[in-house]
Amino acid sequence: MIGVTWLPLMSDFSAAIELIRKYEGYNEKAYPDPATGGEPYTIGYGTQFYPDGSPVRRGHLCTKRKALEYLYHELEVLDTELKKLNLGLDESMHQALLSFIHSVGWNSFLYSNIIDCLEQEDWRGASQELPKWIFDQDHKMVGSLLHRRQEEVSLFLREANDCGWLSTEILLTAFRNYTAASHQVSAIRRLEESINPYTLSEFANDFRIDEDPWDVPFDSSEEFDLTGVCDI
Repeated sequence: MIGVTWLPLMSDFSAAIELIRKYEGYNEKAYPDPATGGEPYTIGYGTQFYPDGSPVRRGHLCTKRKALEYLYHELEVLDTELKKLNLGLDESMHQALLSFIHSVGWNSFLYSNIIDCLEQEDWRGASQELPKWIFDQDHKMVGSLLHRRQEEVSLFLREANDCGWLSTEILLTAFRNYTAASHQVSAIRRLEESINPYTLSEFANDFRIDEDPWDVPFDSSEEFDLTGVCDI
């Protein structure tokens, strides 16, 4: 089994590499683009161009070792370009974005709303933009992309979660303090509009939002402790 530490400094990109390997999978033989049936061809762990700039062609083959070399070179290039932007990212954010950019492409990332959020150090806003990139060229949701984005967001916020405003208790606190005040309703509506619809639907199902919390069947066999209750 080939690990990710055999190449010098490979560990610099270990988190990104693990995500990419998991979701791209290894392809020994070059395969065509699903949309064109031809170019661009992809090989290894999502490689479309070799380190010398030449494109992957039909019929090309590569070993897992070579595939990792190609991937590492691609991440070196993305790493250099990402650092040039001086976005103030922590290491977890940087690794998550390397995986994301490897998936969607540099230009798609550079002209996305994600950049606007990062430039303003709006980490929460950036994390809410990532899950929107889960559709194929026919605008159909791709399950593997949904799961990949979830893992990228989790990695992106790993270190930032130490900040108070990114606390995992923030929603529970909001629920406990909810009084239907106008500013609370507005905040909830803005949050709802910004959340990926699939994530929102999953939450609604898990939360059992359609159930009446007061409509609980009464169990006549249940005994109650009435100690201390005043006589009427």
